[in-house]
Amino acid sequence: MGIPAAAGDPFCASVREWIAAIPIGKVATYGQIAHLAGKPWGARQVSWILHSQSDKYKLPWQRVIGANGRISLRPGKGFFEQRRLLREEGVTFDRSGRVDLKKFRWLATGGTP
Repeated sequence: MGIPAAAGDPFCASVREWIAAIPIGKVATYGQIAHLAGKPWGARQVSWILHSQSDKYKLPWQRVIGANGRISLRPGKGFFEQRRLLREEGVTFDRSGRVDLKKFRWLATGGTP
């Protein structure tokens, strides 16, 4: 695992911009955001950025989920809050707790948000 990006790092700033651009009722994966921000292998850095900067930059952190369509947070560590926030935005979960990425994934394209 690489060193987490500092708040002023261009990748970090790009990650924040892409996360802020995810529309209500849509989700993106950690890997998708990393790819859009220019580091396809940077999914763990995206996770760190969300963890450390969501409050400061008022990021819609709840809209970023795992590539398998599941919430990555554990119960007691934000899982239930993330699920509640997504449901309030109209995102649904199947019986196994997965989001249908074909229906709810944000189809952003490269460039800038």
